[in-house]
Amino acid sequence: MNERDEQGRKRARYSPWILLGPGMLFLFLFFFFPLYTLGRMSLSYRPSRFANPKFGWEWDNFSHAFSQYGSQFTRSFVYAALATLLALIIAYPLAYVIAFRGGRFRNILLGLVVVPFFTNFLIRTLAWKTILGDQGTVVGFLRDVGILGPTGTLLRTPLAVIGGLTYNFLPFMVLPIYVALEKIDPRLIDAARDLYSNTWRAFRKVIVPLSMPGVFAGSLLVFIPAAGDFVNAYYLGNAQTSMIGNVVQDQFLVQTNYPVAAALSFVFMAIVMVIVVIYAWILGTEDIA
Repeated sequence: MNERDEQGRKRARYSPWILLGPGMLFLFLFFFFPLYTLGRMSLSYRPSRFANPKFGWEWDNFSHAFSQYGSQFTRSFVYAALATLLALIIAYPLAYVIAFRGGRFRNILLGLVVVPFFTNFLIRTLAWKTILGDQGTVVGFLRDVGILGPTGTLLRTPLAVIGGLTYNFLPFMVLPIYVALEKIDPRLIDAARDLYSNTWRAFRKVIVPLSMPGVFAGSLLVFIPAAGDFVNAYYLGNAQTSMIGNVVQDQFLVQTNYPVAAALSFVFMAIVMVIVVIYAWILGTEDIA
């Protein structure tokens, strides 16, 4: 082995680390370091309301997260789960039609799915506030047909919050499912029919399992931001529909109680990680990579 080959082997040995360098530096600066700062803040205390927090291993901040805000945690995950389920029910047929029946209109249909992203998230939520208002056509129609009583309302209810979450995060469910369905060879359906399978059985045995990676990715993309959202609960709900995002926002920006807000954030992240691990284990997502 000559000297040139030895140098080539050394370069090949260190090349992966060199390529990983920029990404690792970015993660350290903008993820691990802020996470460390947040963790240190969560173990701090305030000598007084307007004093700067001081580090002191204040574990009570975490116990307060459950004792004082347990209902907000529960409500956040329940609302997010319902919004994820509704988004899946709406998105799967839509993605299926676009993938297998879209034809030359496929790109146009996908464009219509992402059109809401051209508008600010806050503006979309305020539009829903107008649509669901007591003087809006939706409430008026539901009152006329007897679904709502004469004084019935949709705004400032859990239904409005869940509806807003579903609407705002629906494209995040449609796009991953579409990508998974679009990669499926339609000839697999023909093969299933040649083996005397009906359309429903072919869909259940072929299409659904092959689209599970898209369902998994879409569910996470909807559930995680929906659980931490505070805009929909603030504008479409009331004090009884507040979510943990509203509490964190209030603690950070109004109460300026940074230690409690940081502890709440850490507890939220821990619960989300546990839910994601359990969900991945149940769904069996070895093929997602």
